[in-house]
Amino acid sequence: MSNLSPDPVFQLIKSLTRSEKRHFRLFTKRQGATQGLKFLQLFDALDSLEQYDDEKILEQVTSIKKVQLPNLKANLYRQLLASLRIYHTGQNLDIQLQEQLGYARVLYNKGLYQQCLKMLDKVKAAARHAQLQHIALTAIDFEKQIESQYITRSLRGRADQLSDEAVELALHVSQAHTLSNLALRLYGLYLQAGHAKTQEDATRFSAFFRDNLPVVDLTAASFMEKLYYYQAHVWYHYLVQDFKSCYRYAQKWVDLFEDSPEMKYSQPSLYLKGMHNLLAALFNLQYYTKFEQVLQDMERFAADTNRRDTPNTEVLLFLYIYTNKINLYFMRGEFSEGVNLVPDLLRNLEQYELQLDPHRRLIFYFKIASLYFGSGDNHTAIKYLNKIINYTDTNLREDIQCFARILRLIAYYEEGDDYALELQVRSVYRFLGKMNDQQQMQVEIFRFLRNLGKVTPQELRPAFMTLKEKLTSIAENPAERRPFLYLDIISWLESKIERIPVQEVIRRKFRQLK
Repeated sequence: MSNLSPDPVFQLIKSLTRSEKRHFRLFTKRQGATQGLKFLQLFDALDSLEQYDDEKILEQVTSIKKVQLPNLKANLYRQLLASLRIYHTGQNLDIQLQEQLGYARVLYNKGLYQQCLKMLDKVKAAARHAQLQHIALTAIDFEKQIESQYITRSLRGRADQLSDEAVELALHVSQAHTLSNLALRLYGLYLQAGHAKTQEDATRFSAFFRDNLPVVDLTAASFMEKLYYYQAHVWYHYLVQDFKSCYRYAQKWVDLFEDSPEMKYSQPSLYLKGMHNLLAALFNLQYYTKFEQVLQDMERFAADTNRRDTPNTEVLLFLYIYTNKINLYFMRGEFSEGVNLVPDLLRNLEQYELQLDPHRRLIFYFKIASLYFGSGDNHTAIKYLNKIINYTDTNLREDIQCFARILRLIAYYEEGDDYALELQVRSVYRFLGKMNDQQQMQVEIFRFLRNLGKVTPQELRPAFMTLKEKLTSIAENPAERRPFLYLDIISWLESKIERIPVQEVIRRKFRQLK
């Protein structure tokens, strides 16, 4: 894994493509020969380093003194961003419109009010068409300022028209913000605690959702209002494990983009997020044929030559496609085949290290460990589970930390390592003791594994059957279903009872999926 310096200038330079670097050199030279040369020297020095090092920079660029370096880096950072803004203007309508708002301000300052109003009118129309209501509202505010200060005689009834437009847009923007805030807070609850652990959790989440969900007239709502409305519902139903409703609203989310295809290209991250949530709901429902179809749609979008190729979009495509490819292997019970995906997955994890948050990295490690465990390679499964368990911030997805420990315990049992198993039992016991909310599945598995050493070989199969009956009964309770989403312990027990590999059990179940 790379250890890229947190220095922002260095990170930005390392993220540049070859054409972006060429554009920056041309941009810098246009700023003036002497200063441009100094910027280029510093830029080239940073670009040549594998790791950030002040001393090496000063050795390469002898004209720069150590006391000058912080200011020069700050100026270089601003110049890089200015160059990138110009480079990407043609691909980002919001940048173009903000630039035109700047031109309108110049015309206003010059006293060319009619020209300014014409430009603002074009900005407003383009912004509304692209569902960028906040930019349209800024343009209207500027128009109101001009109309209130100068007699432009542009249109009769202009004051009423602008006032009505402003009120309408402000309502749409306000409601979109209210809905996006709700969606974000629900997502925050999920990251903090995972799915609802108890009926009390579900009741609390439901009350929070009802109290914060505004009344929305979907027939009059803007694209973004509908999007955030569906997004909030997806997260709420995901939290309370109502996956049928989650699937319904995720499908509405994706259909919204299908009905406005141009929005796929102007808002690709939101489109991909919708598809990913749809796939997550389908996976939890084990709806295989629809899952495979949606994943193919996502891969077709990835191959679409008309979409914008940006680092942000590429990161999301990597994240979502690989996550769901692994889930596809899980559904099919093809763990051994899924392991072949791991080397390429690890290369991408290293490539996108800066863009991926710890939560997503931990999820990938758990999925990799599950692939190896399902394929029978317990030693490698333990290696990736240790990456989760040894992560310093144990408050991040406490549930994943718990399941990683339980799976590691099972893997040590499969390895036949009695000494390590005894140590892990104590470790899991301490961790479960610190957890605020233990669920029946976790407690039953731990109790079983803790007493496993006392079970004779003749008693082993009946013990597995007893545990399976208990867990099957627990899984029937919707409030207790969450742990089984991460750890298919029942299939593992069936494999021990029937003395066949776990992936064979899951393949048998796969043949019954719709």
